[in-house]
Amino acid sequence: MDLLGWLGANGPFMVWLIVLSFVFLECAFVIGLFLPGDSLLFTAGLVLAQQGTHDVQAWAMSVAATIVAVVGNQLGYHIGKRAGPSLTGRLGGRMLNEERLARARDFLDRRGFWAIVLARWIPWIRTLAPMIAGAAGMDARRYLAATTTGAICWVPTLVLLGYYGAGVLEQFPWLMTTVMVIGIAFFVVGTAWGIWRYRQEMRKPAHLVSVAD
Repeated sequence: MDLLGWLGANGPFMVWLIVLSFVFLECAFVIGLFLPGDSLLFTAGLVLAQQGTHDVQAWAMSVAATIVAVVGNQLGYHIGKRAGPSLTGRLGGRMLNEERLARARDFLDRRGFWAIVLARWIPWIRTLAPMIAGAAGMDARRYLAATTTGAICWVPTLVLLGYYGAGVLEQFPWLMTTVMVIGIAFFVVGTAWGIWRYRQEMRKPAHLVSVAD
């Protein structure tokens, strides 16, 4: 099956469905540690451009995905808040371990508001920061302002970079096809590998890690 042809035949709907679903999962739940969010947003911009959609589609997706990212992070924040001062880590885990949780908490301690903003660009902190902020009792309004600022900087930058960057790539058809195939393959393989890693991680023994003073 020609994947690019299939995407073209199904229109932007599938791109929207995949992007919004994955952004929400990555921003709200632990499984987001294992999902390729950055490459997904960039590739989505490329696919929209390849489908010949109007600029409005790319901007609309940027706005919608930004809102979904904020909503996902708000859910992650409240999950952390309900969990209390400790989050569940995994003994011997590679991602959800005590060291990673401690490093994420230290990052939030040192940079406060801006840690939440900058966390959007650091994949594993992007997922852990909302839960740690909630568990540590960060002010809800301050957190909302920070995560909204971060989402506005993160989502549109990657989607629009892919969308408008496609205009340059279209001058070299072979390069456009190559970049599209690599981007989609990276997303598909990265997702499959991420789900496998997540399942392996969840089999490790659980233990509580304190993330609040």
